[in-house]
Amino acid sequence: MSIGNVAALWRYPVKSLGGEQVEGIDIGQRGLHGDRLWAVRDLERDVTASARRIPALLTATARYTAPLAPDAGPGNVPEVEITFPDGAVMSSNDAGVHDKLSEVAGRDVRLTALPPAEDTSLHRLSKHERDNISIAAYRQDFGLTEGEGFPDVSMYRMSDLAMLARYSTPPGMFVDLAPVHVISQTSLATIGGEVGGDVDLRRFRPNVLLTLDDPDDGLPESHWTGGLLTVGGAVLEVTMPTIRCVVPSRPQSGLEVDRRITRAVAGRAQRCLGVYCWVQTEGVVRVGDTAGVRSAPGPKRMLTDAARRAKRLTFGVATAAADRFSR
Repeated sequence: MSIGNVAALWRYPVKSLGGEQVEGIDIGQRGLHGDRLWAVRDLERDVTASARRIPALLTATARYTAPLAPDAGPGNVPEVEITFPDGAVMSSNDAGVHDKLSEVAGRDVRLTALPPAEDTSLHRLSKHERDNISIAAYRQDFGLTEGEGFPDVSMYRMSDLAMLARYSTPPGMFVDLAPVHVISQTSLATIGGEVGGDVDLRRFRPNVLLTLDDPDDGLPESHWTGGLLTVGGAVLEVTMPTIRCVVPSRPQSGLEVDRRITRAVAGRAQRCLGVYCWVQTEGVVRVGDTAGVRSAPGPKRMLTDAARRAKRLTFGVATAAADRFSR
């Protein structure tokens, strides 16, 4: 069923840095072609850095210096150009780019290309990360106030939870979890209404922005989980809502800090905005292409709901205990 059109497409050449808009792009199993083929490595923590822990990375932006070849990907990463907050522009080929990124981050970091798919060394959780996992750190990531409960993690697939126990990013990708992130202008407007003004799309870092013809409510994507989303020639499996941390409230290039956004998403949308998708059918998508949604069949929805109830009970007990003993 047609629901609207593709309003914008974004890819992020470097994880946690600002990205670039494109008019048309291939979507493959790893997401939009060229998305997050680079990342910033935190040398002290021995982990791929994220904007949750190093928010200053958001103040820099990245773009590719030339059109990408079809075979660009893991182990074959093209040159990228980074624009820094002070206006300086440096290439990934410049020897000084690591020092410049370290200056912005306030710690020793290194620009790192996505390795071949079989090399998981940059994805595995380091000993430092495993030894320093804490509920307090997660509460800070999500901007949780004292006494506020954790987001509902029962929406995660068990396979994803098992992966996140071993890796900071999925092997073969520098995304946080899913290859494609989709959001609608309707949801953005809903959060804008909560804060009393427009909310810039860049704060939520989607790959695909949709304009909907007749949305069901103010948060239409929340009804798509388990269904199939068609955008242009690609078909995406809508697997879960996107749980939001504090990143949308943080400053970016041209955007000031706005903590109201995190509070608005928590209060109006239970800390979820947009959806995470995996790719069922690869294809080309262009701005203006038709978007459509096919709902999940009834039996599949019932099985998913039952699994979520079981996970919610298990994780609720575990996180409550861990939170209590960590204070």
